[in-house]
Amino acid sequence: MPSLKDLKNRIASVKSTRKITKAMQMVAAAKLRRAQDAAEAARPYAERFNAVMAGLASSVGGSDGAPRLLAGTGKEDVHLLVVMTAERGLCGGFNGSIVRKARIRASELLAQGKTVKILTVGKKGREMLRRDYGQHFVGHVDLTDVKRVGYANAQDIARDVLGRFDADEFDVATIYYARFQNVITQIPTEQQIIPAHFEGGEEADTALYDYEPGEEEILADLLPRGVATQIFAALLENAASEQGARMSAMDNATRNAGEMIDKLTIEYNRSRQAVITNELIEIISGAEAL
Repeated sequence: MPSLKDLKNRIASVKSTRKITKAMQMVAAAKLRRAQDAAEAARPYAERFNAVMAGLASSVGGSDGAPRLLAGTGKEDVHLLVVMTAERGLCGGFNGSIVRKARIRASELLAQGKTVKILTVGKKGREMLRRDYGQHFVGHVDLTDVKRVGYANAQDIARDVLGRFDADEFDVATIYYARFQNVITQIPTEQQIIPAHFEGGEEADTALYDYEPGEEEILADLLPRGVATQIFAALLENAASEQGARMSAMDNATRNAGEMIDKLTIEYNRSRQAVITNELIEIISGAEAL
């Protein structure tokens, strides 16, 4: 049975931990508001851009002049998985859910005899995948020093991916991230970016528009920007999801610390009462012996 001093030290330690988790929860809440606003503000642009691109792609995709980013290489032998996670931990199952989805896909592709290459964005995903898939790593993007993700960061990643595609290093590229829904729910998402895949083609009626220059030339210019836009939207969704998951995790940790303090306090009071009772019994017994 722990002594009174041990219990007192443990209560003080848990109280210090509770202060830290509460502070981290408040910081995450402040960051979440900005990250959520940025992610929600980017959604209408990304959705409309995808709708226009889907309309163009539907009319050009089957032609001989279709851009390579849209038509692909004609093979699906080599897959590039771009796994986007956080640079820091203490955010619940946020990183694990993204890595789990990427790991399942990598296992499926390897079982089919495909070649898998992994590009990691964020330190935590790299650490979690290193043991089983370290031999498949081809690159890493470090965003440790980036306080707020910007379009320039997405462009750097897009240039890396597009450069590898131009060098025939892969046939299909897929990004993995978490789509923000609310503080409690972040949805692990898998999205193919090369060959370009756009949703919302039914919303764009290309018959109403005449394009100058031709649709093929427009697509050739916009497709690289489309890849960067999809990556940027994923980074923003990830940033909001990370802060939401961290806020929820720190809230749970703070409540658990409070419950532990209550239990330790009860145990401390019982132990103290037992010590006092024993001392009284010894005093009474000594008095009676006299």
